[in-house]
This record gives sequence, C-alpha cells and structure tokens, in this order.
Amino acid sequence: MRTLVTRLRQRPWIGAALAAFSGIALLLSAVVTAPPSRAADAGCRVEYTVNQWTGGYTAAIRLTNLGAALSSWRLAWTYGGDQVVTSAWNSTASQSGHAVTVTNAAWNGALATGGSADFGVQGTYGSANPTPTDFAVNGVACGGTSMPTDPTTPPTTPPTTPPTTPPTTPPTTPPGGGDCGSAVVCSGFEDQSGSTPSGAWQFAAPDCQGTGAVTVDTSVVHSGGKSMRVDGKAGYCNHAFIATTANLSSVSPMYVRMWVRHTTALPAGHVSFVSMPDSGQGGKALRVGGQNGALQWNREIDDATLPAQSPAGVALSKPLPTGSWQCLRFAVNTSNGNLDTWLGDQQVAGLHADGVPTADIDQQWLSRTTAPRPTALRLGWESYGVGDDTLWFDDVAVGSSPIGC
Repeated sequence: MRTLVTRLRQRPWIGAALAAFSGIALLLSAVVTAPPSRAADAGCRVEYTVNQWTGGYTAAIRLTNLGAALSSWRLAWTYGGDQVVTSAWNSTASQSGHAVTVTNAAWNGALATGGSADFGVQGTYGSANPTPTDFAVNGVACGGTSMPTDPTTPPTTPPTTPPTTPPTTPPTTPPGGGDCGSAVVCSGFEDQSGSTPSGAWQFAAPDCQGTGAVTVDTSVVHSGGKSMRVDGKAGYCNHAFIATTANLSSVSPMYVRMWVRHTTALPAGHVSFVSMPDSGQGGKALRVGGQNGALQWNREIDDATLPAQSPAGVALSKPLPTGSWQCLRFAVNTSNGNLDTWLGDQQVAGLHADGVPTADIDQQWLSRTTAPRPTALRLGWESYGVGDDTLWFDDVAVGSSPIGC
C-alpha cells in the first residue's frame, strides 16, 4: 500500500545534521520543512509553516487576532519566489501575480480577541519558495500600528485560472466528531445493541476468516457511549471488518471521515484497516493501511501503492499515531481518479494523486487509468504477514461533500 505525506519539522539540534547530509536529502527528494515564519503586532499574529518537496509545498497557517473582535477576516501576502497557489483548506484563496489573498470559510470568520483560525494552502514552485513576511489582515499590516477591522468590501484580486481537473481540497465544514451534515453514512454506533455488530453494520471477512474479531465497545469511545473494537491478528486469513450495509455506488465524489485509535505502530509489512469494494476494479478492494511504518493506499487488482515504497515516497507519508484518537479523512474523485488524504487538518502529501505522475511517488499508482468507484465501506484489520493490532473506530461518515473532523 501507499501512504500520505510526512511533515518534518526542523529543530535546532538537527540543523547541523541537515546541512551535513543535504546532498543525500536531495538524492532522496526528501521533504524539507521550513521553520514557522511569524509576523506580529498589537493587532495580529501569523504563523506560516512550510512543508515542501521538489516542485510543491503546503503551508499551514495560523492567524491569531490580537485586536478587537472580528466577524470575518482577509489575510494577504506577497510571494518573493515563483510560487503558485493551487488549492486551500478551511479557507478560500486567490492569487494575482505574486499577491495572494486568503479569506475565511463560512464557519471560522469570527475571531474574538486572542482567537485563532487554522487553515492553509497548497501550491507549486519552479525555482524558489521563500517564506513571505508581509502579512496583512483586512488591509492592515501585521507589523503596523493599526488594528484590523472587519472588511467592508470583498477582495478585489481575481482568482488564478482554475486547474484543469477539480482539486480534492480539504473540507471547509466546521469541526465536530458527530457533525455529518447530509452524509449518506453518519454513525457513532450508538444504535448498536449487545456486543456483536448488527443493523447498519455487519461483520465481514472479505476473503477468509480466522481469529480476528469485531465487537461493540463501551469502554473506549471518541464520543457518545459506543465504538467498534477490532482485534486484528497477523496472517492473511485473519480478516476482521465491520461493513456498512449502505450502498455507496452513487456517492460521487466520495468523502470519508472516521476517528480511529490503534495500539501498535504500523509495521514494515503491508496491512490494511480500510477496505472498499471497487467496481472500477471488478469488485476488488481499494484499501487504506500502512507499509514501512507509514500510511498508504493500496489497489488490490495490481498491488499498486500510493505513495511508492521508495525512500522518497515513504518520506512523503505519515505514521498513524498510537494510543490516541486520530481523525482520518480521504477523498476519492470517481470521475478522474484523483485521491487526497488528511490526518486531522494536515494533508498527507504522499497520499495525494492529482493525475500528474511523479517518479518514485505516484507513477505506479497512475499506471492504471480506470477511476475508482467504491460501492461499500469496511473498517477493520487485514495483515499480509506479521502485524497484530487492536483498533477502535468511531464517528464514521461518508458523503458527496467534504466532512470535517
């Protein structure tokens, strides 16, 4: 299977090591993460944290209001390099030349004094990706003396030409574990009675059944009073999943949100904890799991992974943290085959497929041109060698619109 981006933060004590091994890092096309850039004054503070790879980057941004309360905000900056913003999450972005303007989403515009909004952009660059420093909120520089106020007119900078294929951008819906909007599947498993999955969720062993098991749990939950516990066992014939009975074949595009908690770090060998029967593969599974210690997608029909299991590919994914609830989200574009994955609000770069092949990252995945069309959702555990794990799932949602954490 293939995985989604590892976000590496520089720390002072590794600065010398990074310098010493810069040649090796370039050979591996490793992710380079710039330290956060901050601009602050009496009115606002901006933290701009870059995660970049060859030709592309994401910037996680935190805007903190230090002035009077705002009902909406508009953040602007100027790029000093040849960066081009291609998408945004938890916000709307536009660009004219080097000037970028980002406006709040419908749900995160109100900022009390001391309040913060977290959002970000993704983009490309050719030769340089310097961090901007001239941030301004609602027309007032974050290094000036005036306080930002609510904008009175919409931004005048026109958006850049949209990409030829619609991006699968992170959701812009409010956070909240049980908030599913109009999702086709919206379940915290509160309708379950007894310890055996029933009703809208049924036990499934897609290929063969062994000692793996699924039970309704009331002791470890993300919200409410129940979750689904999976005791996953190593070995190919120990498949243990819960499967929704909802027919998802008409959900297009498909957005999935789940909260997952697991016990043991993802192993070097291939494992799956999400399995979706895919009519684009004749019913074989489109899978999410791990390999080489990091998240990845896997396609059963040809065993292709996203990202490639190369040093460069694995470096662009993330491990799945253990011992705590994690919000995992992904998007499947059933028209053009694009994929995207987020762990919390952070996009996993290696688990992003936009149709443009990148050597050692996604060229294997893009070798198949048939777009996936999942028809069902199964959550559980499937190991192809070693790798026991105990997992819990809660607050699961599937719909045709983005679903927040």
